[in-house]
Amino acid sequence: MAKNLVIVESPSKSKTIEKYLGKDFKVVSSKGHIRDLSTTGHYGLGVDIENGFKPNYIAIKGKNSVIKELKKDVKEADLVYLASDPDREGEAIAWHLKDALGIKDNKYKRVLFHEITKDKVIQAINNPTVIDDNLVHSQETRRILDRIIGFRLSKLLQSKIGAKSAGRVQSVALKLIVDREREIMTFVPEEYWTITANFNDYEANLFKYKEDDIELKCKDDADKVLNEISDTYTVESVEKKEKNKKSKLPFTTSTLQQEASTKLGFAAKKTMSIAQKLYEGIDLGDETVGLITYMRTDSIRLSDDFIRPTMAFIKENYGENYVGYVKAAKKNDNVQDAHEAIRPTSINREPNKIKQYLSNDEFKLYSMIYKRALASLMADAKVNQTTVVFDNNDYKFKTTGSILIFDGYLKVYKDYESSEDKILPEYNENGSLVTNDVESEQHFTNPPARYTEAKLIKEMEELGIGRPSTYAKTIDTIKERDYVTMEEKKFKPTEIGFETTDKLQEFFSDLINVEYTRDMEEDLDEIAEGKAIWNKVLADFYKLFEPRVKEAFADMEKKAPETTGEVCPECGSELVVRKGRYGEFVACSNYPECKYIKKEVVEVKEIMDCPECGGKIVEKPTRKGKVFYGCNNYPKCKFALWDKPTGEFCPECGKVLVEKNGKIKCSECTYEV
Repeated sequence: MAKNLVIVESPSKSKTIEKYLGKDFKVVSSKGHIRDLSTTGHYGLGVDIENGFKPNYIAIKGKNSVIKELKKDVKEADLVYLASDPDREGEAIAWHLKDALGIKDNKYKRVLFHEITKDKVIQAINNPTVIDDNLVHSQETRRILDRIIGFRLSKLLQSKIGAKSAGRVQSVALKLIVDREREIMTFVPEEYWTITANFNDYEANLFKYKEDDIELKCKDDADKVLNEISDTYTVESVEKKEKNKKSKLPFTTSTLQQEASTKLGFAAKKTMSIAQKLYEGIDLGDETVGLITYMRTDSIRLSDDFIRPTMAFIKENYGENYVGYVKAAKKNDNVQDAHEAIRPTSINREPNKIKQYLSNDEFKLYSMIYKRALASLMADAKVNQTTVVFDNNDYKFKTTGSILIFDGYLKVYKDYESSEDKILPEYNENGSLVTNDVESEQHFTNPPARYTEAKLIKEMEELGIGRPSTYAKTIDTIKERDYVTMEEKKFKPTEIGFETTDKLQEFFSDLINVEYTRDMEEDLDEIAEGKAIWNKVLADFYKLFEPRVKEAFADMEKKAPETTGEVCPECGSELVVRKGRYGEFVACSNYPECKYIKKEVVEVKEIMDCPECGGKIVEKPTRKGKVFYGCNNYPKCKFALWDKPTGEFCPECGKVLVEKNGKIKCSECTYEV
C-alpha cells in the first residue's frame, strides 16, 4: 500500500506522473470536476440567495463511482497530494476534492505541476503549499454568476423568442459579432484614386503635393495630376536606415490560439485540446514526458531554468551573434502571472527529433511553440531600409526597399514570418529618371472585416472580456447555439443571433456589454487577491440584475411561432415551426393539448461505397445537428468521416480523399491536391 496519494485531473497525466514518483506514491485521477451546483432551490440555481449565496453542490452525473473509489484511496493513504491544474479552476477542484472526500487539514498538501517532467514533478512534491481560499472563492463566484445569468436569461429568451441560451461572456462576444455585422451592413463605400509611377522593377506611389498629403476623390482629381506631371522624375531624397526587427514574445494562451488559427488553421478548441496532450505527457519511447508548460496562462515570463540552457543552445547551434535577450511586455492589469509563458519543457527536445512520436497536428503545434520560445531569446533581425522620394512638378512619389542583412531570430521563425527582400537601384539626390508608365486606378473603401476566431480572441483579450482559458469554450458555445455561421472562416450572425442580441440590449444594455463584463472580471481578480468579499460582489450584482429580469419577463413581447400553412391531422389546428434541443421541428400550435409532431422524410444522400464493408457512405446528422459521413451498415460497420468524401482515394496511402477548407486532402496522411 502506497503511503502517499496524488490526485490529478487527467488519467493520462496520472500515468505519466506515477512513473516519476515511484512505489511510495499512488497517482489517481478525478477525471475533471467531481461536483457542481445543483439545480434545486430558487429558480433551480443551486444557490441559497437569502443565506449569503451559499452554494449547494452535488456530485456530477456519473461521478459517484469516481468519488467512491477516491474515498477508498484516501482512507488507505497517510498523506494526500491534491494536484489539480495550477489555476483558479484547478484550485476549486482541489477544494472540492478535499471537501467531498472528507480530507482533514493535517492529511493533505496542495501541489502545483507547471510542467510534467520528472525533475519539476519531484520539485513540486517537495515544495507543497495549501489550498488558496481566495482563488477558490473567485472561481466559485464566477460559477455562481454564470449560473444566475445563464439560467435566468436563457429561460427568458427561450420562453419569449425561442433562443437557446445567454451568458455573461457568451452574450457579449455575440454582441461584438452582431455590432460588426451591422457596421458592414450600413457601410457606404467612398471612392478614391491612386497614381503609380512604374519604373523597371519597382513602382513609386503618389503621396504628397508639395508638403501636404494628397487625396484623390474622383477621376477628375486623378486626371488633373496626370495632366500636370511629366515623364521625368527628380530624385529629391534618399534615406537609408538600418532597422532592427524584434521577435515576438513567447506564447500566452490567447496568442497561441490566435497564431494557431492564422498559421495552422486550427480552431481554438482544437488548439487547446492538442496543447493539453502536449502538457500532460507524450510517450517518446524511452520516457513519457510533458513537452510544454501549462497552457493556460496570461504571462510572457520565462524562468531562469529555461533561459540559461536556451541561451547556451543558441550559442552552440547558431553562434554567439544569434544570442538575444529577454524581452518584457507592456504592463497589463488583466495579466495573471502565476505561470510562465507556454514554452517547451526542454530546449533539447527539438521538434524534428521527436516527430515520429507525434501526430501531424501535435507536431505542427509543438513546432510552433518550440520555435516561438526559442526565437524570443534570439537576436533581432537586421534590415537595411531605403526610402526614395521623387519629385515631379511638386508632386511627390515614394518607394521603399529593404534588404535583410542579418536574419537573427528569423533563422528559426521564418516559417511563421515572411521577410522578402525588395532591392532598389542606387540613387543620387538630384538625379533624374524617366518612368515607363504612369497609372491611375479607382478604388473604394472597404467595410470593416468580419471577425475570424483569431481576431475575436484578440478583441476579447484587449477588451478584458472573459479569460483566455475560456475563449475556446465561449466561441464553441455561440457556434453550437446557431447564433453564428462561419463563412470563409469568419463569423456571420444568424437571424436568431441578431434577435437574441437585440432583446438583451433592449432590456439589459447596462449589464450585457463590454464595460460591465470587464468590470466584473476585475472584481473576480480582486476576490482572487483577497481584496474583495465574494458574496458581497454577488449581492451587489443580484440586487441590480434580478429586478431587471422580472421586468423583462413581464414586458418582453413573446414571438409568435412561424406557421407552415398546414393543419394538424389530429386536431385541425395550425402547424408551426418550433425549436427544440436538436434543432427545428414542425408541431401542432395547440400544444400541450395536442402533442402531434410531424415526422420529416429525410433524404438520404449516398456519397460513395464504403471502403471497409462495401456499403454506402451517406450524409448523417449528429444529435446536435452537425453533419458527418458514415456507413449505412452502422453499427456493424463504424466507418465515419467529418469531412465530405470525394469518392476518390489517396495516391500515397490509399485512404479516402475529402473536401476540407476548400481543398482536396487525404483523410489520413498529409497528401493534398
